[in-house]
Amino acid sequence: MFERAHLHTLIKRTREPRKFLQVIMGPRQVGKTTLVTQLTARVKMDHLFVSADAVAATNSTWLEQQWEAARIKLEQGESKEFLLIIDEIQKIPNWSETVKWLWDSDTRNHVNLKVILLGSSRLLLQQGLTESMAGRFESTYMGHWSYAEMRDAFGWDASQYVWFGGYPGAATLIEEEPRWKSYITESLIETSISKDILMLTRVDKPALMKRLFELGCLYSGQILSFNKILGQLKDAGNTTTLSHYLSLLDTAGLLAGIAKFTPDVIRQRSSSPKFQVHNTALISAQRNDLFKEAVAKPVEWGRMVESAVGAHLINYGHTEKFNVYYWREGEAEVDFVIERKVRVIGLEIKSGEAGSTSAMSAFKSKFNPDKVLLVGNKGLPWQDFLQLNPASLF
Repeated sequence: MFERAHLHTLIKRTREPRKFLQVIMGPRQVGKTTLVTQLTARVKMDHLFVSADAVAATNSTWLEQQWEAARIKLEQGESKEFLLIIDEIQKIPNWSETVKWLWDSDTRNHVNLKVILLGSSRLLLQQGLTESMAGRFESTYMGHWSYAEMRDAFGWDASQYVWFGGYPGAATLIEEEPRWKSYITESLIETSISKDILMLTRVDKPALMKRLFELGCLYSGQILSFNKILGQLKDAGNTTTLSHYLSLLDTAGLLAGIAKFTPDVIRQRSSSPKFQVHNTALISAQRNDLFKEAVAKPVEWGRMVESAVGAHLINYGHTEKFNVYYWREGEAEVDFVIERKVRVIGLEIKSGEAGSTSAMSAFKSKFNPDKVLLVGNKGLPWQDFLQLNPASLF
C-alpha cells in the first residue's frame, strides 16, 4: 500500500514521550483514515479508533465516553501507553473545550494516553485549536495528492493527472470515465459540501453556494469580480455573502479565491478573486467532454494545465507555509505569485507555444522579485514543475 510522507512524521511523533495531541486535517478522500491505519500497523501500540461521523447525534458526552473507554483499556492492558484516535472530531459541538479538559486531566494524573484527532473541516478545526488548545497540539495538513504521488501509486502520466486530479480513491475508475465522473460529483463534491459545510456552518442560501462552486470550477484560473458573478446568479444576495461562501469552499478543500498581489493589504483583500480549484478533478468531473477529447483542444487544455499548476501551488502552500497570489495591471497579468516571508517569485504558465512575456517584465520592474519563472514549452516544462516542491524555489 502506498505511504504518504506524512506517515513517517506521525510515526516519529507517536513514538515520542507524550507531550502533544496530534491533529490531522485535510479534505475528504486524501487518505487521513488510511494514514492512521498504516500508523497503528507500524507502531504496534494498543489503540482505539472511533469516528464521530458514524454517530447520529454526537456531543461532548459521547466524546467523554470514548476517552474514558481508552483510559480503561490502558489500565487493563499490559502496555504503559495507549493511543486514542478520533475521526471527524469537528462534528462534536464545542469539541475543543472538552478535549482540553480531558487532556489536561490526563496530564495532571500522569495518564499516558496519546491522542490523534482527524477532521475534514480546516476552518472548524483551526478555530477550535486557536481558541482552546494553545500549546497542547501539533497539526499536520494533508492536502490533495500531488502528481508525483499519483504517478508512483498508480502509474499515471502528467496529462492524466491534469484531467483526473489527485483523488486516490477514484483512480481505479478512470477507464470508465462516466462512472468516474459520477463518483467525483456524488461521493466527493456533494458529500464535502453537505457534510463539511452545510451541516457544520450556517449557510442561509445553500443553492447559491453550490452555484458559486459550479461557476468557480468553470472559471478556474480566471479572474472575475464578485459583481460579474452576481450577474450570472439568481437570488445572489451581495458580494459579502459570496466572499464568505468562497471562503467556506476553500476551507473544505474545494475552491479557493486567490487574491491579487500588492503590498497594500486593504487593496489585496478587496481585489477580484482568481478562482482556483484545489483539485482539477472538480473541473473535469463536471464537464461533458472526456479526457481524449479535452487533450485535443489546445485552449481549453491550456486552462486545465494552468489550473493543475495552481492547485499544486495552493496545496503545497498550506504545508510549506507560503502564500499564493496573482498579479494584474491593465492588460498585463502574471499567472501566479508566491511569497514566503520577504521572498517573492513570479510564475508565468504557457502550456502551448510561449507568448509575450511583457507582463513579467512589468512585474519585475515594479516589484523586483527574487525570481521569475516561465513554466511551459520554452521554459521549465509544466510536467517537471508538477513534480517539484514549489518551496524549493525560495
